[in-house]
Amino acid sequence: MKNDNDNSSPTRPRVVIVGCGFGGIEAVRALSQAEVEITLVDRTNHHLFQPLLYQVATAGLSAPAIAGPIRHVLRSEMQRGKLTVLLGVVTDIDTTARAVVLDGHERIGYDHLIVAAGATHSYFGHDDWAAHAPGLKTLADAFDIRRRVLLAFERAERKSEGAQRQSCLTFAVVGAGPTGVEMAGMLAEIAQHTLHDEFRRIDSRRARVVLVEGGPQVLSAFSDKLSRKALDQLHALGVEVLTDAKVTAIDAGGLSYDSPRGPQRLDADTVVWAAGVAASPLGLALAASTGCALDRAGRVVVEPDLSLAGHPEIHVVGDLAAAMSHRKRGEPTPVPGVSPAAKQMGRLAADNLLRRLRGEPTRPFHYADYGALATIGRRAAIAMVDLPVLGRVQFSGMFAWLFWLFVHIYFLIGFRNRLVVLTDWAWAYFSFERQARIVAEPHAPRPTAPS
Repeated sequence: MKNDNDNSSPTRPRVVIVGCGFGGIEAVRALSQAEVEITLVDRTNHHLFQPLLYQVATAGLSAPAIAGPIRHVLRSEMQRGKLTVLLGVVTDIDTTARAVVLDGHERIGYDHLIVAAGATHSYFGHDDWAAHAPGLKTLADAFDIRRRVLLAFERAERKSEGAQRQSCLTFAVVGAGPTGVEMAGMLAEIAQHTLHDEFRRIDSRRARVVLVEGGPQVLSAFSDKLSRKALDQLHALGVEVLTDAKVTAIDAGGLSYDSPRGPQRLDADTVVWAAGVAASPLGLALAASTGCALDRAGRVVVEPDLSLAGHPEIHVVGDLAAAMSHRKRGEPTPVPGVSPAAKQMGRLAADNLLRRLRGEPTRPFHYADYGALATIGRRAAIAMVDLPVLGRVQFSGMFAWLFWLFVHIYFLIGFRNRLVVLTDWAWAYFSFERQARIVAEPHAPRPTAPS
């Protein structure tokens, strides 16, 4: 079968990068000026700024504001003539033949491989919950959630007073990590401010937004002090928070959970899943072909330099990698699944690849942790930031919210995206309006002419 890289230079090493998330795009940029032939494969045609995906799901931003076509984002790299971008799904990795297998059975040969395939939702063995509680990883997920949320208010307008209407106006978010907290805060803002004068039969301010967390506190990755601040800010926005509430079932009418008071039921037409993350299925493919170890979440256990044991030509980065941060002093520490870590891993994997080509020793990965941010809602956020001399600084409220806002604008891809997001946020701040509230009609078969 013909190799898709047959038109590349035979003298350049062939590098295949799977995934154009934060890790993949940084690897491409770091390699683009080297004498290597790069093939980037992604299942979509766009790079997505995932930290703001919940804003699309809650109608705060339109999709083009946080996403850009891969070929446009990497246009300067492509102009150098050494980068090929392919739209496709990698279904297998043949490490013996050194080739990745695409849907349609095409095979792309490689000399070096960087796998940055990311993560997907984990329902902890209850995959049937996905139909009733969508997660948030892709633009398609965001469109689905936005449609469910907006149509819930429309259904409530058509219901008479009673349990059915209240079920339509009840929104449950499962998982109180950053995504869950941000989603709950934005849903409360929609109900309290955006829609409050747009319906005649219902008062959107009577909507319930319930954040369900299986652990004892929200935002457990932050300090206890900031977790309590976040809880106070959620309550101020009108979000009900249930901690120590372990979900046992999710269906079309809501969810059931175990709490210290015993089994409980929450009737909610709209449930959003933000509780679990599982690695890409490509982790299983790598384990089958290389014998590498996987952790409980299906992530690939990598060597200190992010390569696979026994396969130095393969690097795994981003959410798919179970990586450790190696410091000059002290024990290695786990690397969190956040975008700054993915970017740093992508750059190091590219650097180590080039080091191998030059016959130089590779470097272990060290994660430069600059802190963490989470927004709860309008003028509400928490932040942990490492500053020179001062060390780790913690703050919350309006200043943290402004800091979060400008950090996210800074890291967006492209000037246009930064300008659009800043304009949309400024308009929403002063007007409470959300312009991305269009819901497309479901596809219906075209009627046939009578015979």
